[in-house]
Amino acid sequence: MPVDYSQCGHRGSRHESSVKTSSLATFCSAAFRSPKTVGAVWPSSPRLAARLAAVVPSVGDPTIVELGPGTGAVSAAIEERLQGRGRHIALESDPSMAHFLHRKNPRAKVHLADAVDLGSILARERLADVDAVVSGLPWALISADKQKRILGQIAHSLAPSGVFTTFAYVHGLGLTAARHFGQSLRSAFDEVLSTRTVWVNFPPAITYVCRRPRRAASIEISA
Repeated sequence: MPVDYSQCGHRGSRHESSVKTSSLATFCSAAFRSPKTVGAVWPSSPRLAARLAAVVPSVGDPTIVELGPGTGAVSAAIEERLQGRGRHIALESDPSMAHFLHRKNPRAKVHLADAVDLGSILARERLADVDAVVSGLPWALISADKQKRILGQIAHSLAPSGVFTTFAYVHGLGLTAARHFGQSLRSAFDEVLSTRTVWVNFPPAITYVCRRPRRAASIEISA
């Protein structure tokens, strides 16, 4: 069952020592323990994080969902865009990284949950739709069937004007799995744009910006 970390609260010196824990140490520990879950060799760079967070509206009180936030490199960029506005909901499947992110970024509502639980998490939060979904998921390590289920959940959760963004490493773009993922994106969204390469990242990456979710198609994809 997904766990809501916002119910855990802070505990004085224990909280302070937890926040001081290196995000890199937490990331490396999780990557060593569950390489097929983490999927990255290094946290996202500030440049890539800013590129992903650029879909966060600069006005109003938007609701932003973050999938696979890890230790919070992109989370920090999202919070910088929000400037205290709206809501920031994060789904992280690794317990140590979810706990770390909750301590590091208490304004975000962190759920220990898989991305396929997005629909149930939003129902629990009493949200009919959201303004943007930002993903740090390791798509190359996720089965094609599960990819489609997650994308279906994302498309169904977004408002008609909502935006989904994610990234892919440049060195893997020619692989069959990457091409299939691109096809799945275009099945779930009417518009899929790829951005210029972020070279200041390890490894270099591009981002996808997806608009106009195909809600009718998403019901079939996520079924």
